[in-house]
Amino acid sequence: MRTITNLPFLVFFLCLAALWLAAEIGAHLRGRLLLQGEDHHKDFDVILGATLTLLGLIIGFSFSMVISRYDQRKNYEENEANAIGTEYLRAELLPDAEAVKVRESLKEYLDERILFYQTSAEEELKRINNQTMQLQNALWSTVETTAKNNPTPTAALVISGMNDVLNSQGYAQAAWWNRLPISTWLLLMIIAMFCNTLIGYGSRRRNTPVLVILPVVVSISFFLIADIDSPRHGLIRVVPQNLLSLRQSLPLG
Repeated sequence: MRTITNLPFLVFFLCLAALWLAAEIGAHLRGRLLLQGEDHHKDFDVILGATLTLLGLIIGFSFSMVISRYDQRKNYEENEANAIGTEYLRAELLPDAEAVKVRESLKEYLDERILFYQTSAEEELKRINNQTMQLQNALWSTVETTAKNNPTPTAALVISGMNDVLNSQGYAQAAWWNRLPISTWLLLMIIAMFCNTLIGYGSRRRNTPVLVILPVVVSISFFLIADIDSPRHGLIRVVPQNLLSLRQSLPLG
């Protein structure tokens, strides 16, 4: 299920086919189980209205959830850029040899973080994560050794800055893992199926455009939710503009 939600266009076409089929099933059932009497029609209208309202509310809540997660990913990207930029400046407080080493490693680390936001290939992502971990270990080892050999307030400041760099990466990674729960997708799909079945059942003609309109509209809504919720495979992505801006401001090398 998670693989499907990573592909917004696949979500759209699968939902469209399933919801249109549900509407056709409802229209087929109407031919066999006709509503009789005014009271039955009133009860059906109440059920249809309540089900459509519930679907609209859940879609709205889902939009709110994925948009908040998208904003969170953008905020953590900004925090990463700030932490790396600050630590790059604080590295000047270290002895010359260590300062050069930390700054060069930070530039390599920055390049890997930019690639993290831009790549969609799983194999490339594994390489980036492994390289990021190695650079983190090397950076921490350098500042830790320097601080132990020369325990001064300035060394503590560099240690604190490096801690922010490492923490910001962890927060960003957690935000990318924070996705819309599968149970929410299942609930959305079940209610949408019921709505389209009721629409088909309540339609007066088998080939009415209503049987197509609601499946298309709901499928587009699901596509947008999946697109925003998919950090790597959607059309709407988090562009690492702060990290890119920081990299352009640093010396080449």
